[in-house]
Amino acid sequence: MSPGRPGAGTRGPQDGGARTTIVLALVALSAFAASLLTGPAGVGLPAAAGKAGDGAEVARLVLLEIRLPRAVLGFLVGAALGLSGAVLQGYLRNPLAEPGLLGVSGGASLGAVVAIHSGASALFALALPLGGLLGAAAATLAVVRLAGERSGTLSLILAGVAISSLTGALTSLALNLAPNPFASVEILYWLMGSLTDRSLLHVWLAAPLIALGAAILLTTARDLDALTLGDEAAENLGTDLDRLRSTIVAGTAIAVGAATAVAGAIGFVGLVVPHLVRPYTTREPGRLLWPSMFGGAALVLLADVLLRLLSPAGDLRLGVVTAILGAPFFLWLVLETRRELVP
Repeated sequence: MSPGRPGAGTRGPQDGGARTTIVLALVALSAFAASLLTGPAGVGLPAAAGKAGDGAEVARLVLLEIRLPRAVLGFLVGAALGLSGAVLQGYLRNPLAEPGLLGVSGGASLGAVVAIHSGASALFALALPLGGLLGAAAATLAVVRLAGERSGTLSLILAGVAISSLTGALTSLALNLAPNPFASVEILYWLMGSLTDRSLLHVWLAAPLIALGAAILLTTARDLDALTLGDEAAENLGTDLDRLRSTIVAGTAIAVGAATAVAGAIGFVGLVVPHLVRPYTTREPGRLLWPSMFGGAALVLLADVLLRLLSPAGDLRLGVVTAILGAPFFLWLVLETRRELVP
């Protein structure tokens, strides 16, 4: 390691912000437990959990086949969105950066919508998440090719915005040309984002990819700290800017693509969580990664628990709840940024 280079290796909870990381990890675990204990009838273990015979078997199936996959996916999806948001804000040095900025979420949404529109999702259960993964991969490749191999952050942002706009337009076209009203409703419900009716199959599909993407993103901590000194200083400290860019794009595409493929579009988590966590850390981008990962997991799980209490029938969608919670914060952030820019 070059002398004076900030940090060393992948940042862990033992570095700065250890207390915040531990607290948020405990909050996320508590939210995970609350998710397991929350159902249509309110808070508590599934009915008949203590009875013998068929009642106990039904209760076990409810806990392991319905609530557990939902809780696990909530943790993983929130962690992927929170972590990728913190990485992108550090790399792009933009407080308004979030995972959808690179077009990954839009590509995954378009892939899933195509699976619904073509009828493939009705043929086998995993067609929809697989379509989302393919859409995320295609959007990522398009962004990389459009931005160029040695482009800067501005080109990457512009390419991401362009691909996001294109995927959004194509998604609207698919919705407009839906073969029947039932397909339109299914597309709309999926675009709102939800953890309802997810199974262990979705967990086995998403978990390895989200874990891989998160592991890739966590390796960028030291380089993100170096970037706070400027591109030239970071290169002098040994940061390979091209490799860092490729690592961040790949990690975000894998983690967020997998999360969107199984849960739909869940907005504002990657934008809001890093800002909520930052005041309780040393404010170095690399030391924000672990707290943001656990903070994102906690936020998604708590939002999912809240919507199950408010709407036991499942009419309210997770993406709607996160948007309601996140939109006011986004407006406040814009106003605060404007105050800082204008004397």
